[in-house]
Amino acid sequence: MTGPDGILRRWRFPLALLALYAVVFTVCAIEPYDRSVWWAENIPVLLVVGTLVALAPRFRFSNTSYALMSVFIIMHTIGGHYTFERVPFDWVTQLFGFERNHYDRVAHFSVGFYAYPIAEFLLRRRLVHGRWVLLLFPVFSIVTLAGLYEIFEWRYAVLADPAAGAAVLGSQGDVWDAQKDILADTLGALAAMALFWFHHRRALPR
Repeated sequence: MTGPDGILRRWRFPLALLALYAVVFTVCAIEPYDRSVWWAENIPVLLVVGTLVALAPRFRFSNTSYALMSVFIIMHTIGGHYTFERVPFDWVTQLFGFERNHYDRVAHFSVGFYAYPIAEFLLRRRLVHGRWVLLLFPVFSIVTLAGLYEIFEWRYAVLADPAAGAAVLGSQGDVWDAQKDILADTLGALAAMALFWFHHRRALPR
């Protein structure tokens, strides 16, 4: 259907997710723990959302892709309100006996979910003709972006106010925090590609 009803039905799910994000953003923008940290954490999210909105007239991702991408967007917005180490996540910490708040690890894992829409874009636009390239390129892309983001966090921590820098870095005393964050991103990407393979295995190039 190409009429208004058909267009609305086609975009109902992405628009619902966008509305949910708008509500979460508005609520979390009210009296965050640190306003400078709030902006540092949310500017990248706003860039992601803006890019998806700009791409919408040219390329509509599947509902699965939009759902996966929204996990990172919502979690990161909430993390920016509290700072990641202060997000109320105690029930997970106590359940598994952790010594630190692992909300940031879960959020990093959700970053890897973007491997799914990357693969979907490559497949539907037929930009890749090899199966293994299609399956591995999104993972490598996520690992690269994860490394670049850790460099951004490090530079922010060095240049910003010490308290704000520590809040953005969120290492919680772990000297290997950056490497573990990248690992979480990578594991999320591998999980997303496993789901992508399950959904699209018959359409993959030979």
